[in-house]
Parts: sequence; C-alpha cells; structure tokens
Amino acid sequence: MSKLLQKAFEELGTKEIPGEEHNRHIVNYAKDAGFDFVNDDETPWCSIFVNWCTRQVGLPQTEKANARSWMQAGTKTGDPQPGDVVVFWRESIHSWKGHVGIFMGFNKAGDKVFCLGGNQNDSVSIAAYDAGEVLGFRRLEKEESTRLPGPLLRNGDQGDEVIRLQKLLNRFDCPCGDPDGIFGPKTADALKLFQANNNLSIDGIYGNETRDRMEALLQE
Repeated sequence: MSKLLQKAFEELGTKEIPGEEHNRHIVNYAKDAGFDFVNDDETPWCSIFVNWCTRQVGLPQTEKANARSWMQAGTKTGDPQPGDVVVFWRESIHSWKGHVGIFMGFNKAGDKVFCLGGNQNDSVSIAAYDAGEVLGFRRLEKEESTRLPGPLLRNGDQGDEVIRLQKLLNRFDCPCGDPDGIFGPKTADALKLFQANNNLSIDGIYGNETRDRMEALLQE
C-alpha cells in the first residue's frame, strides 16, 4: 500500500460535528497544511485533507483549497494505481467546482471510481464516483533536490533541461501544463508570466536573469 493511501486510511471515520461545534481534528488538518484562515469543519475540505496527507508523507502539496488545483500537481497518468490522486468535476465540467481524493480502484464495470478522501459525506470515507466525472489522475512523487536548469533555453528547445524548467514554472504558479520536455508556446507564455510577476525582462527566454531569480525564490 502506498504511504499516501496508508496515511489517509489512518484517518477513516473522522467526521464533522453537526451544529455549531466543530471537530478540532478536521480544523487541524487545515492548520497543519497551512490554511490558517479555516476555523471550522464546514469549509469544503477535500483538498485540505489531501494537502494534509501529502504533507505528512513528504509528497508535493498544492497549498490550495480548491480541488482542481491538483490538476497541476505531479504528473498525468492514464494508468492510475492505488495511491494516485484523482480529481473530479462537480456540477459542470466547465465550472470551477470539483472534488479530489486518493484513488483506490474501479468497479468491475469500470464506470465507478472508488476513492478515499475527506469531506465525503461530511467525513473521511471511501466513496464511489462516476468515472465520467473524472478530470484526471495525477501521480505524485517526492521532489528531488532542486537543480536549476542551465540557461539558455528558448522556444524550440527540447530535453530534460526543459522538463526541469517546466516543473519549476508550475511550482511558481505559472502553469505550463504537464512537463513534456518541449519548449513551445505554452512554456514561453508561462515563462513570460513568471518574468512579469518578478519584474524581469519579458522575453520568454530562460536566461541568467530568470535563473538567478528562480534560485533566489527557492532559497527563501
């Protein structure tokens, strides 16, 4: 069993308290995961719970309370295994709403997805969701010690150094999609966003100035 799934299993049965009282254990999921603004057990907490679990086992967090933020975490997988993260749309595929949990498996027909998560029937529980509502499966891996890619990288470049750059851009909230090692328009736009956010020359090229700023942010 994956460490992430095991950690979530340990929390099975944790429930919200009806009424004005709040389950301090659920509130502490939020506090421990960095969501200091949450002081109750009624704020939607599915993403908070996954953030808490991943933090406990040393996997990457999104540090965001919205479920769809997990679509930028880890790497996309079309062959989900127990312990991967699964993200669902809610109400409409085009809305901002969603749900996130830890994948456990499919039913025999393949039209239901079982996941272990928080805020499922107001508790940490195992629930089944329609497979047609899956936005994506994400595989989380422990972050390697960060090595900045060496400049110079620009539109048209390919390879492992581009993958490193793409992972860093996603980490700095400048989404460029799943790292594929191809420096195309999406990576260039994400890099320009990073440069704009950090008062750098906006040229969409990964050079010394951009590298130095990323290095400084990683050391903060």
